[in-house]
Amino acid sequence: MSLSIHEAVVPVLVRALQSLTAVLEKGRLHAESEKIEPSVLLGARLYPDMFPFSRQVQVVSDNCKGLVSRLAAVEPPKYADTETTFAELKERLEKTVKYVQSFQPGQFEGADKRVVELKFPNATLSFKSGWDYLFAFALPNMYFHSATAYDILRHSGVKLTKPDFLGKIN
Repeated sequence: MSLSIHEAVVPVLVRALQSLTAVLEKGRLHAESEKIEPSVLLGARLYPDMFPFSRQVQVVSDNCKGLVSRLAAVEPPKYADTETTFAELKERLEKTVKYVQSFQPGQFEGADKRVVELKFPNATLSFKSGWDYLFAFALPNMYFHSATAYDILRHSGVKLTKPDFLGKIN
């Protein structure tokens, strides 16, 4: 059996985004029940030089929309990064899920062999194929920021467990 890039990407990203949405909701409910100002959790960090929770969520969203867009050789949509509430972050994740789900298998044709380049202000990362980009950078990066968001809330007292991170297992 061979695996298509669409099969390796779209369901994986949707599941990760939906799991993060559920983690976000548990954070919102925790703030509400414990009478914690939501901005405290949204601004929480694991360490001073790391992104706060809200930025971790935004980076997951950016990574997911960028991943599918790069593999399909289209320009990703730009989101403003202005979310300041749990509800706004949830809306962003839901919008990202819809965007990821909008990609059809044919849009990834040739991605398995196409070079993928990421340009940063101080460097350019070049991957020899869509598969290389997917497995060497994009998925690990998405999971890093998703796990960090989870860890920030867990460290802040939100009752989260491994199944919350993993999401629904069929």
